[in-house]
Formats: sequence, structure tokens, C-alpha cells
Amino acid sequence: MRSVEKNSLLNKTITVVGAGLAGSECALQLADLGYKVDLIEMRGVKQTPAHKTDHFAELVCSNSFGSMGEISGPGQLKWEAEKLNSYILKHAKAAFVPAGQALGIDRERFAQAVTDEVNKNPNITVKREVVTSLDQIPRPAVIATGPLTDEALAQSLQKHFGDEFLYFFDAIAPIIDADSINTDIAWKANRYDKVAETIDASQGDYYNCPMNKEQYNAFIQAITDAKKIEPKHFETTDFFEGCMPIEAMVERGPQTPRFGPMKPVGLDDPKTGKYPYAVVQLRQDNKEGTAYNIVGFQTRMAYGEQTRVFRMIPGLENAEFLKLGSIHRNMYINSPRRLNKDLSSKNDPFLFFAGQITGVEGYFESTCIGLLVAKFLDQKLMDQQFSPPPRASALGSLVEAITDNYRADGFQPTNINFALLPPLNTDAMDADMKKQIKTDKKLKKTLQIKKAQEAFTTWAEYN
Repeated sequence: MRSVEKNSLLNKTITVVGAGLAGSECALQLADLGYKVDLIEMRGVKQTPAHKTDHFAELVCSNSFGSMGEISGPGQLKWEAEKLNSYILKHAKAAFVPAGQALGIDRERFAQAVTDEVNKNPNITVKREVVTSLDQIPRPAVIATGPLTDEALAQSLQKHFGDEFLYFFDAIAPIIDADSINTDIAWKANRYDKVAETIDASQGDYYNCPMNKEQYNAFIQAITDAKKIEPKHFETTDFFEGCMPIEAMVERGPQTPRFGPMKPVGLDDPKTGKYPYAVVQLRQDNKEGTAYNIVGFQTRMAYGEQTRVFRMIPGLENAEFLKLGSIHRNMYINSPRRLNKDLSSKNDPFLFFAGQITGVEGYFESTCIGLLVAKFLDQKLMDQQFSPPPRASALGSLVEAITDNYRADGFQPTNINFALLPPLNTDAMDADMKKQIKTDKKLKKTLQIKKAQEAFTTWAEYN
């Protein structure tokens, strides 16, 4: 543990609100850096609708931290977090239960271990109380209250940021690996574009997947028959029109999607010169064009059902899903608009945000944002230049995904996946390597992971 007496600002105690995964990780990292931390947690005084105990870092919906695979986005994220001495990862591995390639966890052992770790740290003071206003919190501070932030505090946050800074649902459509789209069937065009003589993937912003009447009817029936995930008792079943699940549209009538997200008018198939019976559109999901989301296909279908049903879409018969769709109660900031790159508020440079409230999805993604915010806050208090992880790394890509202004319109939560990593620079590669990368997805991903590890290792040596 280092001394932090170089800067008089550091005599202040840092307040962390929320002792979930992100808040606990952040508090422990700050304590390791030599700061005094007040960790405030309302559970024990006021319970949330989802939690069962007052233990820190309690896992609610799942006991998995995702893949540990070496050639995977989640695996690379863990590799980087381990290099930064993540406490949450250490205790997750200690509470391991068999789960294939995933990091499965004994929830009770894990939560108890994190709680004990926090309570024994001499630099952390735990306070069990309900924070109802940002005015209660001395600066510097980190808000890590997650999607179930107390209503009064949420209202205070809304006042701080302005109206409509919060979204109360994850309205998430499935995301497809661009390389797995069958461009012999799907064509690129915007609605009412001039019909191309041939299918040209360089034209238009959307991939369009055509359906005839028979295909459409079979697809709608499959959606109707698919198993759905029922909402938890504390989740509303009222949906905003703008994020209506596809199955809820179908319930209004089997033709409803044809007048909504599957509307074919103005999308003439270059093979026929006419618009199809229905069209599924794919919209670019990142600047690099390596991922596309299925427009308007938010869903409560079970994951296995989504894969089966959505591969019925012509052009997606071999689709590789980077992320499956979901819609559930949530609350998060439009971070690209409201937060600085270091995840501090644009309205208050010493008010930071961490975890799921910033727009990341997934237990370990939330943890990693808590870890990074501790580093970013330290950099600011030490008057150091802001130094985020490199863009090529998983951590750097995750931060970029939630702060990139390109994503501000229609901002949605994201977990780590290969689409967030920057594409390989093939300019210096010979023709054989370029061809091999195009046909060998595992090689492509292996090279991306190698690039991420090299960049991260260099960065970590100086940070």
C-alpha cells in the first residue's frame, strides 16, 4: 500500500455508494492505493426487490461470470482484470463451481468472502444507510448503485443530469457477427434507394433480409410457439412502444410486424426489382462495421429459442450471435452524453459512476468498470494525465463502448464481445494471410486477442 500524502486533496475520504460488484471492487482498489473509503450500502436498512441478503456483491440473476475461454471477449476481460489484481475475480475463482468453460460461482461463499474482505480492510468504513440525494454525498464520490438504485436517489440523479437521462428498460436487440451474414441473400440498401442491378454490399446502411409469404408465416408461428422468459415479480409487463418485444407485437396480430420493423415498402430486392412480402433489417452496431443488430427485435424469448428462430431469417441461416436479445427492468445513464471519458459527470468532475448504471451489462463487466474508476479517480486526484487502457484491449474497448458519442443516440447496455474490439489492420499482411483470416474465424480472433494482450501489457507497466 503506497502513501498518498503527495496531494492535499487526498486527505479527503472517498465515498463509494453501493456495495455490489462494482462498488466493492472500487472500494478495495482505492483502499489498496492508500485512500480512506466510506462504503455506503442501503441493504441492511432497506432491501431491494431482487436481493435476498445484505452481503456485498450478492449475485442475483445468475451464478456465472461468463466464459473463461482464452479466445473469447469475456476470457480476455478476465485476463486483463487479473493483471490488475481484481479482488472480485480472486474471490470468484475461490468460490468456483463446475460450469464448463464458464466461471460458475457458489453465490453464498462468494458474497460472504467479499463481505469479509471489505470489512477487514482498515481503510474502508462501511456505513449502512440510504442515500436519497447527491447533496448527501461529499466529493470525491463514486456512484455504483446499479439498476435497482433507490427511487429517491434516482430522482436526484435525474435532477443532476437533466430530464430523460435514465432508461428504465434494457431494450436490446440481438447482435450478429457481420462475417456470418449471407450476402448472397441479404443486400445493403436504405428504404426507397434506387434499385441496384446487382447485390452490392457497399450500397446503403442496412442489410435487408427478404421473406416471402410462406417464410413470414412460418417465422411468426415460430415466435408464437417459442418459450418466453417470464418477468420477475418486481418487473412490469408494460412496455414502451419504442421497445416493444417482437412477440408482443405478434400478439397484437400476426401481420403487425409487417407494418412495423418488418415493413418491406421501399426496400426493393435487387434480384426481383420488387419489395418482398416482409423484410428484416440489420443495422450497423459499431463504427467498425463488424457487428449488426436485428432492428426492432427486442425479445423475451429464451436464448436457445432465439438462436433457432432467428436463423429462420433468410440470410441469417448461419448467423453467429455476438449477443442475444432481452428486455428487462433496468436503469442506466446515457453515458456517452452525460459522462466524461474517465466516467465522471460532465456536470461534476469529482462525481464518478461505476458498474451497471454506466451502461455495461454482465456481472464481470460491471466489476471491471468499478476497478477502472478507482484508477481514473486516482489519476485525477494525483494530477496525472488521464490514461485509460488501450483501445485494443478488452477493458479499453469496454470503456470506449460506453463513452463513444457515436453510440449516444439509442444508447444500449453492452457486454464484452469481439465486436467491441477494433478490427485487425490487414494493410501490412500478405494476400495469403488476408485470405486465411477471412476464412478462419478462430485465427482472426486469436490475432485480436494477441494484439489486446500486447497492448494491455505495455499499458499496465506504466499504470
